[in-house]
Amino acid sequence: MPCYRIDSVTPVVHPTAFVHPTAVLIGDVQVGPGCYVGPNACLRGDFGRIILKQGSNIQDTCVMHGFPGSDTVIEQNGHVGHGAVLHGCIVGEDALIGMNAVVMDNAVIAARSFVAATAFVKANFTCEEASLIVGAPAKVVRQLSDDEMAWKRKGTAVYQRLTERCHESLELCEPLSEVEENRPRIDAGSLQPKKTSGI
Repeated sequence: MPCYRIDSVTPVVHPTAFVHPTAVLIGDVQVGPGCYVGPNACLRGDFGRIILKQGSNIQDTCVMHGFPGSDTVIEQNGHVGHGAVLHGCIVGEDALIGMNAVVMDNAVIAARSFVAATAFVKANFTCEEASLIVGAPAKVVRQLSDDEMAWKRKGTAVYQRLTERCHESLELCEPLSEVEENRPRIDAGSLQPKKTSGI
């Protein structure tokens, strides 16, 4: 992976984490045990500190950054969908940030809360645990159900397993010139999109 030291501060990646070779880590970045960092993610610890705690994931093309002196944190088992931007904020334990959402400075997404896809969470936002946060600007629309939280935990477990699968079998290769007969499918479990309105 492109990994850069700046002002004598070097990123730290736990040996059990997986950081895709195209992700970029700069400066004061800490990637904890069992974390997943997806393709083309950018974790810029050149102003503030970037922390991914155990079992969290940040997916492809996401950005983490913050103002000088700030901490941008994904707590344990936090789950950040494709294309999201986190700037100087805290994503609570077991929380989910939807695809292409933006979470701004000093916002705190409480534990076990969901930020819907494409939501814009303003600076200094706070909420109670297990909140569903929707819109631009985002607001809490209701509390999450136990069923929704169980679905989220399954999705995070799929990414935790992906971390292991990448260590076990991901390798650079040349593409085939045509589809082979009886091409196998990838067995990544049976998780499906949630059919609940607003997620």
